[in-house]
Amino acid sequence: MWWDADALARRRPYLEARARIVATVREFFAARGFTEVETPALQASPGLEPHLRPFKTTLEDALGAAPRTLYLHTSPEYAMKKLLAAGVERPFQIARVFRNAEGSALHHPEFTMLEWYRRGEGYGAIMDDGAALLAACAKTYRRGAVTCDAAAAPQRVTVADAFERFAGVDVFAADLAGEAKRIGVAVSADDAWDDVFFKIFLDRIEPRLGVGAPTLLTEYPASMAALARLKPGDPRVAERFELYVCGVELANGFAELTDAEEQRARFEDDRARRKQLYGDDAPPIDEELLAALPRIGTASGVALGLDRLVMLATGAARIEDVLWAPVG
Repeated sequence: MWWDADALARRRPYLEARARIVATVREFFAARGFTEVETPALQASPGLEPHLRPFKTTLEDALGAAPRTLYLHTSPEYAMKKLLAAGVERPFQIARVFRNAEGSALHHPEFTMLEWYRRGEGYGAIMDDGAALLAACAKTYRRGAVTCDAAAAPQRVTVADAFERFAGVDVFAADLAGEAKRIGVAVSADDAWDDVFFKIFLDRIEPRLGVGAPTLLTEYPASMAALARLKPGDPRVAERFELYVCGVELANGFAELTDAEEQRARFEDDRARRKQLYGDDAPPIDEELLAALPRIGTASGVALGLDRLVMLATGAARIEDVLWAPVG
């Protein structure tokens, strides 16, 4: 049992470190002029990324209104972008978020996400924040025998460069599946392009990121832009980055897409993909978010897995080692 005294005693050093890190996070953002915000976990649309499975529930109104279908958010992103549109320049939030069908040493169905935004600034500023936050929270990060010096200058590498350097593959090749087979990565005939991408990425690239020094992996292919804007001058890629430490993804950030029409088209594509993958009705598009996007202007934002940061800062083997209590 997780609440057994001996079990808690074993985790206690990790949990005390967690408390110190959370306090450091709040100090870090307060010193930089950020405002801590809180937004509801229940949302009309939880996020439409095809591979995220939200929890669904029904809101019953005590005053007699018709019941509404709501979801536990997979990220506070939509609500925080609405705050940007309302004029909150630098919001940050430490939020509980929920993702169904997830469970591993690095995944838990309910976890803690740190998310922050800068209005009026590009995503280079958010990348700098991430590197500085790592150094503020710990000196060295480790996972097994792999270590990362938080004080070392982050290595910035594009996705295309990483594929070439670590896998010998052109990520923009016309036949990416053929390239995967050439280097010995198994793919299936029914794999979509992104399935092939991730098979190469997880096998040859991800374990080599954030080793010795943090890695900022930038310029994701446009088809994987999510909520990021495309790079001016090179529409093949998006202004999206991920922060890696010890081969583990810690954060995913963007220069924010604020073109509502383009975002709607992406949402429609995501909903169609979800239907194809899971055969059920996808969550609705958040119309309020689309109305808010044009009011944001230039902005950047990032979501960081706080539990993973604590894991790597303490050397814990599993995400449940750094949780006071697991789900269930």
